[in-house]
Amino acid sequence: QVQLVEAGGRLVQAGGSLRLSCAASGPTYSIAGMGWFRQAPGKEREFVASIGWISGNTYTGASVEDRFTVSRDVAKNTVYLQMNSLNPDDTAVYYCASRATLYYGGRQIGDFDSWGQGTQVTVSS
Repeated sequence: QVQLVEAGGRLVQAGGSLRLSCAASGPTYSIAGMGWFRQAPGKEREFVASIGWISGNTYTGASVEDRFTVSRDVAKNTVYLQMNSLNPDDTAVYYCASRATLYYGGRQIGDFDSWGQGTQVTVSS
């Protein structure tokens, strides 16, 4: 199974930017798609963005589509999440996920096979 390690979460002021990264290891040849989810205290895990590993097609959640951008570096087995114009509602643990079979833009938790441990993003007002 693919192992995922997120990095880049920290405290940032409202209006600021942050870039998260997620490095994959293990059988990375099997990756078909990678995504980002987030979970705020007391809330359900929410889809943020995802990307087809070969196609590069991106999918973004409605609540962040004007501010967040997902990208990947296949050579480095790494996916990124560029977050701009952050606001306190973006405060959450951000999780990276991967899918090992054909990926067509699924946005459900069950569409992904492997998960990272998460990285905390806190946006202060």
